[in-house]
Amino acid sequence: MHPKSVWFRPMSTRFNLKISGLTIAVCSWFLLVANVPAQAPPSAASLTANPVFQKNCAKCHGKTAAGRRFGGPSLTSDKAASTDDVRNIISSGKGHMPKYGGKLSSEEIDTLVQQIKLLNQK
Repeated sequence: MHPKSVWFRPMSTRFNLKISGLTIAVCSWFLLVANVPAQAPPSAASLTANPVFQKNCAKCHGKTAAGRRFGGPSLTSDKAASTDDVRNIISSGKGHMPKYGGKLSSEEIDTLVQQIKLLNQK
């Protein structure tokens, strides 16, 4: 076949080729968008899996955040502290709890606060 014969195909064949290309493009875009991870809020279980929690909090609050007898209190308590209160306690410390404002980034503190609040919603 002559290379230019592609352009001389009947109209229905050229239209089908355009539709096929458009279908492939739309499907590829959909798959790309569908595979982009959404900024889902952290789950309650992710607090105990969070490496920042494991390194800095678990030694006092326990590996399950349920508290320790001679350590920090449970983070799963029914006492409802506000989001700002939790952030301030982590940043500035309170009682025997040291301040983590200079040790953790604001993003790490915000993540911990969100995860603690989610843990208390259950």
